[in-house]
Amino acid sequence: MTFSRSAALLCCLLFVSAAGVAAPAAPADERLLAARDAFRVGDRAKLERLAPELRGHDLEAWVDYWLLVGRLPDQLDAATAREFLARHEQTYVAEKLRGDWLKVLGKQQQWREFDAEYGKLATPDQELVCYALQNRRARGDAGMLDEAMPLWLSLLEPPDPCYPVLEALIWEKRVLADDVWARVRRQFEANKLAAARYSANYLPPSQTPTPAQLDAAIERPLPLLVKQPANWAEKRLGRELAVLAIQRIAKNDPRQAAEQLEKLAPKLDEAQRGWAWAQIGWQAATRHLPEAVGWYRQAGNAPLSDEVAQWKVRAALRAHDWGLVHATIERMPPALAALPEWTYWLGRAHLAGGQLTEAHALFRKISGQPNFYGNLADDELERPIKVPPPAVALTRDEIVGAAGNPGLKRALALLRLNMRVEGVREWNWTLRGMSDRQLLAAAELAKRNDVYDRAIAAADRTRDEHDYSLRYLAPFGDQVRPAAQRQALDDAWVYGLMRQESRFITNAKSTVGASGLMQLMPATAKWVAKKIGLANYKHGNVNDTETNVLLGTNYMRMVMESLDNHPVLASAAYNAGPGRARKWRAEQPLEGAIYAETIPFNETRDYVKKVMSNSVYYAALFEGKPQTLKPKLGMIGPRVAVAKGEELP
Repeated sequence: MTFSRSAALLCCLLFVSAAGVAAPAAPADERLLAARDAFRVGDRAKLERLAPELRGHDLEAWVDYWLLVGRLPDQLDAATAREFLARHEQTYVAEKLRGDWLKVLGKQQQWREFDAEYGKLATPDQELVCYALQNRRARGDAGMLDEAMPLWLSLLEPPDPCYPVLEALIWEKRVLADDVWARVRRQFEANKLAAARYSANYLPPSQTPTPAQLDAAIERPLPLLVKQPANWAEKRLGRELAVLAIQRIAKNDPRQAAEQLEKLAPKLDEAQRGWAWAQIGWQAATRHLPEAVGWYRQAGNAPLSDEVAQWKVRAALRAHDWGLVHATIERMPPALAALPEWTYWLGRAHLAGGQLTEAHALFRKISGQPNFYGNLADDELERPIKVPPPAVALTRDEIVGAAGNPGLKRALALLRLNMRVEGVREWNWTLRGMSDRQLLAAAELAKRNDVYDRAIAAADRTRDEHDYSLRYLAPFGDQVRPAAQRQALDDAWVYGLMRQESRFITNAKSTVGASGLMQLMPATAKWVAKKIGLANYKHGNVNDTETNVLLGTNYMRMVMESLDNHPVLASAAYNAGPGRARKWRAEQPLEGAIYAETIPFNETRDYVKKVMSNSVYYAALFEGKPQTLKPKLGMIGPRVAVAKGEELP
């Protein structure tokens, strides 16, 4: 920690941990889990039998919720629903039941009841937003069409309640054939092909492709182009199918797509050519092909989706074409251009053009933000990255208040019972609207209960008063720091990676099967155990903290040694594999920040940035002095041939 606590406060914390969130007796928890299971399988009789036995349990409100939601859609009367909502108002379970009930009311078009409850909902999901728009249309509110228009190109795979909203735009002629084709193209970009097929039905009869024609464009794009009739370009349908086929070819082979487009381009209109070239440029950029910038240029001023525009900037960064970086970011929608990454890179483009005043003005916009690009902006302005002064120590009343908060108590109880999804949602809901002091007290409470991920989640939200020893927790120090030292690893980098991998949840398991603090895949853990001679290793040991850290730090060292001892490359390799990290290098030396920005996988790109930014703050805490990020990023050496041998997993 960056500041010491008094002995009195420590005693207070121990009291709260022992008394404020004391676990209910095990049999009560067992009954709660049995009630949860009964709800999941629809055994209402068992749920009703268990409910009276759970009165007074921290999760009693959840039992009540299960009882009521099981009566939807037909057996829950308005009076009973409102009684529950009044009793649990401002809680996550009230929000959840209200949302569930509103979906039933919307589906049944009971608009009066819907109106009475919708305004009380804090965070409506897309289905409910669309029901609300349906309701406004039923009342004759023409303004709903203006609010629905942005959904036409953004809501590419809509839930069922949104189709009447989108179709209202067609009936009212707010969208015409050009707009429908734009939607179909956007759905092809996003690989929402079933949705694209559906959207094609909105076209005028003369432009509507048959299912067989769309299937050919999607599944056999090259034969479609080769075998199309001589007069294919006389009708818009033929031209549109051709550019859709080009898009599909580009997803697999941008160079082949470019060859085909060169032949077809004279018969396409400017908008069709521009979109097709942009698609080829995008796919080439994600593969780091040198032709990407040239193909993007052939697209001219064609409108670009956010994803395609961002990859145009990334292609320009790889090519060190700062003029194109500048021009592309300037043409982005304002909300996109204002993101920290594009604010920073626009500043760099100004810097490359000798416009120091403009560059520094942009860097100042994001300087001080605790993220990758805020850190880089600090470096550009020669401002050392510091840990903010710690908040004044929490008082006993603040700690006791957090421990007594019903929402936090429910969240901790859910997490204790390994109901992680519900627990995380309950926790995050309860944090809404909290002051900095309340957030820090919640973070301290979670830490005292060894729920480190929720401690970080709370501490991350503070606005003016901070405690970076909570925001960047470093638990398991007796295992992690000696292990890092034995492998000659920077412990700040190790902690930065662990924070991103698991948020220090010892039994964390990813959707692909990675386990433990350092999120080791089964094959990787087994391979490392064999390499280091770990006797009697079984995969069931992977969640043991000491074993997980031993295997994880050994693997980090192996990855580092195979990739020039460069933490950016090693971070990318830890997430996506050493082969990919190596492949993503350029033919010439590349700035570490540009390498990170141009990683093709969204998850890995975000991961590397966060790991490296995390490491800066851990270093500041561990060393007690300001840091800089750019030296850690350094330069990435050029791609080189690798001698054949045993590849790291």
